[in-house]
Amino acid sequence: MLQLIYASRPFGYDLNMLASILATSRSRNARDDITGALICRADIFLQLLEGPAGFVLSTFERICLDDRHVDVTKLVEEPVNDRLFPTWAMKHDPAESWMWSPLEIHLGALKSATIRDVRSIFIRSAEAEGS
Repeated sequence: MLQLIYASRPFGYDLNMLASILATSRSRNARDDITGALICRADIFLQLLEGPAGFVLSTFERICLDDRHVDVTKLVEEPVNDRLFPTWAMKHDPAESWMWSPLEIHLGALKSATIRDVRSIFIRSAEAEGS
């Protein structure tokens, strides 16, 4: 099983766009045995995908070609034994109050973040609802 985490900047972000992304990803992910979480705000998409390597990589390729994402950057790609979000085809978490602020993102928080830093964001999200 593969875990992949990427970040991008949203292009044309609004609630309708978010609803569309979540509906499509939940349907496709359920079909492909992918689980994960999307932290989506006006300033950042931060997403964790986990599941069979081929399906996770294909999903990431589609995301890279999606014009709603700008500056897609893969942050983590590692094999894992256990899923962080086993019951979520795609959890949505706006992480507005506890993740990097928009200013910190703008000043380069992602460039200085370690794999542990990035993964800890999703661990906190998973623990928040007992995923």
